[in-house]
Amino acid sequence: MGSHPLLNSAAILLMTQGILVLQPTYTAQQKKQGTYVHATLNDLALAAAIAGLVVIEINKADHGGHFESPHAILGLITYIAMALQAFVGITQYFVPQIYGGVSNAKKLYKYHRLSGYVILVLALATICAATTTGFNLNVLHMQLWAVIVTSVLTVLGVFARIKKQKLGF
Repeated sequence: MGSHPLLNSAAILLMTQGILVLQPTYTAQQKKQGTYVHATLNDLALAAAIAGLVVIEINKADHGGHFESPHAILGLITYIAMALQAFVGITQYFVPQIYGGVSNAKKLYKYHRLSGYVILVLALATICAATTTGFNLNVLHMQLWAVIVTSVLTVLGVFARIKKQKLGF
């Protein structure tokens, strides 16, 4: 069970770095290189998250209690959102034909970008919810206030680098 929080913490770290690597890019070469690093970091984040999900599901198979707590429900929503985000990101860049070509795929970039920020906040909210779980209360002893402060600092650091024009506003 102890590897579930570690794997998901690694996933959030990798996801955050995957966001930051594209903020900002200016030249075509920076954008291309940034996109490959972004994809790699976020693919690793998704792999770590899936491994975290598998670990906790194996544990829950032995002990029961699937997707009952707010943490578990938020976590499941976050996992699904991450998987959909990865699918869209990979396909819009590497297989734009499924969207009707590069031009149409590029029109989705602002939504992909915005949903990435939403997923980051959702992942951080999931950690906040983890402070109420039995494992945290009995083993980890994470304090909600500390998780909220670090989550807010993370969001402020990432959001400070957002370029509004990249979101289409």
